[in-house]
Amino acid sequence: MDDDRFDGMLINLAQQVGGIDNLMDTFFGFMRRKTDFFAGAADESAAKASVLKSFQKNKDRADEDLKEKQVKEKKRKAEEEARKKKIEDEKKKQQKQDEESRIEDITDAVAGSSAPAPPKPPPPKAEGEGEGEEDESEGKGLKPINNGAIYDNYSFTQTLQDLQVTVPVPAGVKAKFLTVDIQKKRLKVQVKGQDAVVDGELEKTVKLEDSIWSIEDNPAGGNRLVSITLTKTNQMEWWKTVIVGDPEINTQKVEPENSKLSDLDGDTRQTVEKMMYDQRQKAAGLPTADEQGKQDMLKKFMEQHPEMDFSKAKIC
Repeated sequence: MDDDRFDGMLINLAQQVGGIDNLMDTFFGFMRRKTDFFAGAADESAAKASVLKSFQKNKDRADEDLKEKQVKEKKRKAEEEARKKKIEDEKKKQQKQDEESRIEDITDAVAGSSAPAPPKPPPPKAEGEGEGEEDESEGKGLKPINNGAIYDNYSFTQTLQDLQVTVPVPAGVKAKFLTVDIQKKRLKVQVKGQDAVVDGELEKTVKLEDSIWSIEDNPAGGNRLVSITLTKTNQMEWWKTVIVGDPEINTQKVEPENSKLSDLDGDTRQTVEKMMYDQRQKAAGLPTADEQGKQDMLKKFMEQHPEMDFSKAKIC
């Protein structure tokens, strides 16, 4: 039986009776008045055993769900730490290259070289800068940073399965002072008594039952970070942004992690690999897999019917 089949009706009932205890009383009252659950039982222990059996079954499943979410959260935090370290390493590498370039420029000037000095590479961008720069080389949109973007009030990264949204809040803010409202197509993060940090319509829908959040210290920034995992309803597409109206990234520049492909089932992996292939073909100005298939079919048909004139044939 589907667990969520009667969720809407039961939620409505729980709201009307006001709380779990009242809901339980209502349920067993129905069993008493409309069934022979109590009167027809062989003895009292049989009825209690039936209730305990149902309770234990769902308790075990709840424990499993909790463990799964904890494992997922631990994995997310590890990936987030790895992402931060990667960004920091890239900054240090860029700064080092910039310094070496400046030293070469100064050396050339002192030596009196008549050749023009090579152009300096642009200085490394701090987090949050360059958000308005669009990448025109392949489609439109911001160049993705770890398949996401960094905005003034939050940042995000993503895989095909979910998004990791990080929202900075002041130091000392505890979970009880936060309002984190995750809806199917809306997200709100607010410190009580202050304006919302994030409040808007999500670009696409998410699975509420698999979406979680936590808060942790950020010693490097002297503040705290609200980490939100949003599980995508459609796990076969990339999001251009999190909140509708925020600057969008160029999803043609998204780079799926190859190591994650092995975690996908056969059909999903095949679809992802086709998406990646089509992106590479478009970037090189070559036909996609579907377009190649049409061309191959036409070529085969032409070979089978040499008597026909295809000189004016137009392929759509």
